[in-house]
Amino acid sequence: MRKLQRLAPKKAGLESTPGRRSPAYTPQGGHVRAIKGGHGLDIMGTLIAAGDRGAQVRNGKITFTPEDFRGSLRKGRESNLIVFVVDTSGSMAAKDRLAAVTGAVHSMLSDAYQRRDKVAVISVRGLKPELVLPPTSSIDVAHRRLEDVPTGGKTPLPEGLAMAEDLIKREALKEPGRRAILMVLSDGRATGRGGLDSLRAVASDIAARELCASVVIDCERGGRIRLGLAKELAKGLGAVCVEVDQLDARAVTGVIETI
Repeated sequence: MRKLQRLAPKKAGLESTPGRRSPAYTPQGGHVRAIKGGHGLDIMGTLIAAGDRGAQVRNGKITFTPEDFRGSLRKGRESNLIVFVVDTSGSMAAKDRLAAVTGAVHSMLSDAYQRRDKVAVISVRGLKPELVLPPTSSIDVAHRRLEDVPTGGKTPLPEGLAMAEDLIKREALKEPGRRAILMVLSDGRATGRGGLDSLRAVASDIAARELCASVVIDCERGGRIRLGLAKELAKGLGAVCVEVDQLDARAVTGVIETI
């Protein structure tokens, strides 16, 4: 499996929810540099700022102004919202994809005390997608909600991505510091309304809005002719496309761990 590039930290000043997954600027973490509005009081940074302003030592004292004060910019790790969009259309292959996601979710949430991640799962099948697991960090909720998820039917993948986009936007309003990672498990086929044209439009919109980091796990299997639609979807999303030797919980979790 190709190693993925880790998420870059958010820009300075855009702080994240502390966790243990992706590098980010957080309220806790190692000191990077002194900045205005940083955490605590950075004495050396404040002295330098006062000196640059032209402050002088009089009778062994320096008169500071509010503009002189500097705090610490700290770099640590953030927690994430991981949104799975899984193609559950078809039969056996759909069950395998769902089992892989379910196992990965359970694995991740069993470590939630350390990582503080949230996960959500959108099932893509039939006439419209379904949010089978709203954002949660509870392994008990995930276990209940992911039991007996139906499979089969058409593949309304554009609608599934649109639902993920709306979900990520809503969650960003609630927790602006928690960055989202979109994980799409699909062969890239779209047999619902609008077909591939609609899929390309939604993917382009997600990429343009820079709402999340995206990864596509290519689920196309077998046959002499490969359509390469998952790779095309990944390109539209500005995502990495990953092929795994065997699609199971360990493979999906492994992809997430490399982000």
